[in-house]
Amino acid sequence: MKVLIVCTNHDTYPTKSSKTGLWLSELTHFYDVMVKRRIFVDIVSPSGGNVPVDERSMDLKDECNALYWNNAEFQQKLQHSLSPDQINPADYRLIYFTGGHGAMWDFPDNSALQNIVRHIYEHNGTVTAVCHGVSGLLNVKLSDGSLLIQDKYLTGFSNVEEALMSFVSEVPFYLEDKLKEQGAHFTKAMIPFMEFIELDERLITGQNPNSARKVASKAVEELFEK
Repeated sequence: MKVLIVCTNHDTYPTKSSKTGLWLSELTHFYDVMVKRRIFVDIVSPSGGNVPVDERSMDLKDECNALYWNNAEFQQKLQHSLSPDQINPADYRLIYFTGGHGAMWDFPDNSALQNIVRHIYEHNGTVTAVCHGVSGLLNVKLSDGSLLIQDKYLTGFSNVEEALMSFVSEVPFYLEDKLKEQGAHFTKAMIPFMEFIELDERLITGQNPNSARKVASKAVEELFEK
């Protein structure tokens, strides 16, 4: 059994000098759950190659972050991620989109990734995402032409959380608004940054970085107990 994790390649903001990219724990916390269940994991990114890590997420006091950051195999996968044209969707039972602000630039309009999502979903696979990674589900169309997220219950980084991060002027859109525009039923925790996930059949989404491990646990449940 194999799982495909999607990470961003985008590392710049329009005006801020600080760099963005992947939010590290959204990868490591999910990856850790998979590794412990001996599930094979591949990492893909929109362009392939190096996955930049948001400097604000480099918290190595987080034991899980430290464990994998210092792991040669993990670093190899992060620095040499696969590109979508190297992926055969039939190989995967599950796809997971990590976040970090970078995802908002290179996930929503990547047709190759959208095709992978559609194939996995339509062949009874599970589609999962966390935080800004949920932007990877925008614009995904199923074979009948309908949007994947239309009428689905899901969550993602909320407008309130975006405002509290003070990055509103930098982001290309509000994720919560865009998801609602495409017909999704957006849900969120009462308190910002609390762990929160939403499950709608084979679609599992997490609201923020603190939700990545719970998304992974739920995904494993779906993979093994169905």
